[in-house]
Amino acid sequence: MNLPPKVTPRAFERLSEIGAAVDGKALRVAVDGGGCSGFQYEIALDEPKDDDLVLEGDGQKVVVDSISLPFLANAVIDFSEELIGARFVIDNPNATSSCGCGTSFSM
Repeated sequence: MNLPPKVTPRAFERLSEIGAAVDGKALRVAVDGGGCSGFQYEIALDEPKDDDLVLEGDGQKVVVDSISLPFLANAVIDFSEELIGARFVIDNPNATSSCGCGTSFSM
């Protein structure tokens, strides 16, 4: 059974800090073909669409389209702050390998 992705409290908190919901936006996490490993993550602020899975917390929303959903089953969407920068990250148990920057993966 494939479970939907989970979003950490830290990711929802960051969305709140940047005021996503105030602007009617959600964090869209999608998977596209391409990237150096076969698939790549697309992460952007966007308006929710009718066929999106909507994950809500802290008054914020993260959305995943129906085509990307199987690629993100059981994944964890988080926010990371490191010396090299801050970004939303995805821990995807379906990925068999990924590139060095973590934005593309293979299955």
